[in-house]
Amino acid sequence: MLDSFLTFINQHTPDLKRQPTLLAVSGGVDSVVMAHLFHTLGLPAGIVHCNFGLRGEESDGDEAFVRELAMRYKFPFFVTRPDVKNYAKSVSISTQMAARALRYEWFEKIRSESGYKWIATAHHANDSLETLLLNLARGTGLAGLTGIGPVNGHLIRPLLLSNRAEVNRYAAENAVEWREDRSNETDDYSRNKIRHHVIPVLAELNPSLESTFNVSSERLRAANVLLEAHLERWKTQVVGEEAGILRIPIADILGEAEPAYRLWFILQDFGFQYGQLRNIIASLEGIPGKRFFSPTHILLVDRDYLILKASFQTSDPETLTIEEPGATLDWHGAKFSLQVLPAGSSVHFDSRTIAVDSDLLSFPLTVRRWQQGDIFHPFGMGGKRKKVSDLLIDNKVNLFEKEKIAVLLNGSGEIVWVVGIRADERFKTTAATSNILVISFK
Repeated sequence: MLDSFLTFINQHTPDLKRQPTLLAVSGGVDSVVMAHLFHTLGLPAGIVHCNFGLRGEESDGDEAFVRELAMRYKFPFFVTRPDVKNYAKSVSISTQMAARALRYEWFEKIRSESGYKWIATAHHANDSLETLLLNLARGTGLAGLTGIGPVNGHLIRPLLLSNRAEVNRYAAENAVEWREDRSNETDDYSRNKIRHHVIPVLAELNPSLESTFNVSSERLRAANVLLEAHLERWKTQVVGEEAGILRIPIADILGEAEPAYRLWFILQDFGFQYGQLRNIIASLEGIPGKRFFSPTHILLVDRDYLILKASFQTSDPETLTIEEPGATLDWHGAKFSLQVLPAGSSVHFDSRTIAVDSDLLSFPLTVRRWQQGDIFHPFGMGGKRKKVSDLLIDNKVNLFEKEKIAVLLNGSGEIVWVVGIRADERFKTTAATSNILVISFK
């Protein structure tokens, strides 16, 4: 037990003798043994304890026991008594999940405020194996098959190279006293069911189950690190981003091995589930326009790209009324400006700036989103009519961009400009134009 503890320190935290560690001690045998090891080796430490009050007098007894232990070892002692039931109800999670969230949040607060380098929990090899089996039963990827990691940021598990039997043997040999949590003996929790009924069967098949698992876990963890590094490099080469919108080339997904896993590697941080990947991949060779949703994002299957953007609601007005020339107005993040100039003035034109005959317009003008059925006379087509929807198809405007396309309407209702794409022929300037109206947006 002592050898495996020292091996962990040498492999993962060689500064443990110099940097103080905050020990999470519940009063059970695992955490008390961990505190005993730190005390015996003279490692600088403090003790934190959470009293959730879920077992009445037993919980208060645990707190008193841990407090006395800290005094005996001359370790600073920190305790909290959060209202875990109300917190669980307020965020709609189980009491177990709420207790875990509150516990680790408070541990980190004490660590950062009190000058500790590490937070140590007493998870050992059996805990890691139970976590793997729970993950496997619920569904997991490669990372979930690695069990509990030895180091995660400031969180360390210095007993991870030992198993439950070794911890109990150390406690007996060193006359370590601890508090027994009677809930560990019940099957009320999923982890207890695995501990009492699944692992004993596996141990019959392999008496060295924990040590075998430790080796397998180390190999799986290394494989996962290498895989993620490879996929991260690949992702930076194929995924483009502009103004918060991601563009993923479909050819680069379908042209690689395991396209579903590659795409999930990109989408997992945006709330998409692996179960959605089958339908997404099946849609890539179909008709463009299909959309998939996560709680926070929308994924559009376009012609050549998958396009990902955040989903949000806007409180901006649906229409913008322009009462007179000379105005500069905001609408959905764009600025529309209108300026009257005498004919012959020099104007710089681009897709975001047009010039029309001011005398052909009647105010107020209106800006709104384009609609199905909108028709105009595109500039340069000799007065021929065209549907705005056909113009957008000709210009290969994807569905997300279509949702943002606006039209500028004359006071009498005709389209003056499909904004950013094409002006209307009927309002163009000619040799007879006296005043031009320069309209731009950005």
